[in-house]
Amino acid sequence: MTQYRIGQAASLLGVSVDTLRRWATSGRVVSTVGPDGRRTFEGEALAALATSIAGDVKATTPRAQSARNRFVGLVTNVVKDTVVAQVEIQAGPHRFVSLITREAADELQLAPGVVVDAVVKATNVGVEIPFQI
Repeated sequence: MTQYRIGQAASLLGVSVDTLRRWATSGRVVSTVGPDGRRTFEGEALAALATSIAGDVKATTPRAQSARNRFVGLVTNVVKDTVVAQVEIQAGPHRFVSLITREAADELQLAPGVVVDAVVKATNVGVEIPFQI
């Protein structure tokens, strides 16, 4: 199970440490306080909370890349068969579903609560005009 300290968890959720501490105290998210007094959060609990609040999270580490659409998020579900894996990611208000090889999912040790980057590089982008009254 992946665990995060309160600062990491707050950053992933796009909230302050104080807000996350209040949510933990009120029972909105489960946390554990260790003998050293440090609060930690299970990745699965954070994934569930991220899905429910859908806050905006931005990447904090610069990268050289060709893809311009990168979303930092938490894995919320992984379904594997013998060849492929379906990975669901909640990145702020955005939900992504990725189909990758099972081998890749296993190598990356993908599971609910793991922090990932959803990298979108599309060769076909549709454009729509919303209905205006």
